[in-house]
Amino acid sequence: MGKAELLLSRLKDDSRGALLAPGVFDGLSAMMAEKAGAEALYLSGASFAYTRFGRPDIGLVSMSEMAENIAAISDRVALPLIVDADTGFGNALNVKRTARVFARAGAAAIQLEDQTLPKRCGHLAGKTLVSTEEMVGKIKAAKDELADGRCLVIARTDAIAIEGFEAALRRAEAFVEAGADILFVEAPPDEQAMQAITEQFSARLPLLANMVEGGKTPLLGLDELGALGFRLVIYPGAFVRALTFMGNQFYADLMASGGTAGWQDKMLDLVGLNQLLGTDDILEDGKKYDPEAQD
Repeated sequence: MGKAELLLSRLKDDSRGALLAPGVFDGLSAMMAEKAGAEALYLSGASFAYTRFGRPDIGLVSMSEMAENIAAISDRVALPLIVDADTGFGNALNVKRTARVFARAGAAAIQLEDQTLPKRCGHLAGKTLVSTEEMVGKIKAAKDELADGRCLVIARTDAIAIEGFEAALRRAEAFVEAGADILFVEAPPDEQAMQAITEQFSARLPLLANMVEGGKTPLLGLDELGALGFRLVIYPGAFVRALTFMGNQFYADLMASGGTAGWQDKMLDLVGLNQLLGTDDILEDGKKYDPEAQD
C-alpha cells in the first residue's frame, strides 16, 4: 500500500481519532517529528519561507525549491508527507506539472488553494481569489495527473475572508464535486462556523483543520476537533514559532553574555546531537564499503 493510500485509509478510519500532522520545513524538523510519534507530516510553505529565506508567506517560494525540499525530507523520513502546493504555481497546466513533480519527489498529498498569484498566508489580510471555475479546473487537472492514486489532492478555499462564509461553502461544494480527496476551508472564525463546515461535508470526505497561533480560527485540542468532525489537523507553523521565540532569546543572551553557559541545560551538546542524528549508525554502515576497514 502506497503512502497516499495509507494516509487516506487512516483518515477514513472512524475507529481512530483525528490525525495530527505537525508542520515541518526540512529534514531535521521532519526527523524530530517522526521520532516524537507523528503518523504524517505537513510540509508548510510558510515555514519553508520563514526558515529558508527569512521571509513571510507571500508567495516567494518557487515550485522547484519546494520540490527539492520534498525530496530531501522524503529521503530522511518514511512518513506520509502532506505538501503545501500553494496555488499550484500557475494555471491548470502548471498544476499538472506541480502535481507530477511533487508526487515524484515524495508527496503523499498536495494542497491547492484558490488564491491568485502571488498568494498570501491564509490568516493575512489582502488576499484575492481566482474564480470558482478556474479553481475547479485546477483540481481536475491535478486529479487527472494523479489518476493512479499515488498522491492525494487537498482543495483549500480562502473565500471566508473575502467573499463571506456562505460563498466559501459554495466554493467548497464545487471543489468536492471536482474530485478533491480532502477539503480545507481556511480560517473559520468561530466554533459555530467550524461546526457548519463539518455538518455539510464530513460525511463525504475528510476535512482539514488548520491551527495557527494568533490566527483567525479558535485553537482547539485534537479531541475537540475530532468531535466536531475534522479528520486531519495541522499545526503548520507551531514549531517555527517555538524556534524563533527560543532563537531570539538565545542570540540576545549569547551576545550579551559572550557565552552559552546559561543554555547548557536547554540544548543538546555535540554528543547528544550526533545521537539524535544517528551519526554512529551511519558511520558504522559506511564501514561495510571501506576497503581499509575490511583488513
